Amino acid sequence: MAATLFDCYLAIEAASQQMLEAARSSSWDEVVRYEGACAVLIEQLRHLAREAELSPQQRREKTRIMQNILRNDAQVRLLAEPWVSEMDRLISPGLTQTLH
Repeated sequence: MAATLFDCYLAIEAASQQMLEAARSSSWDEVVRYEGACAVLIEQLRHLAREAELSPQQRREKTRIMQNILRNDAQVRLLAEPWVSEMDRLISPGLTQTLH
């Protein structure tokens, strides 16, 4: 069964939720995996958007979906920030000391 444009939005929302759950459990490899899945789905969405349109009801639902995706993304970033800072410190300890 071929995915529809709306199916792509739903799949991106689900992957972003899974990414957030992985970040909450500090499963950073899983976060990266779901991030990759989102990238593939977004590319598929771009392709489908050239050929399909959403109904008015789907457009309203798309707004809710996009808000959830943005909230999930913001939460993942907040959870990842300490991890990213720690990685920066481990990779280049001298650089972070000179910046502070």
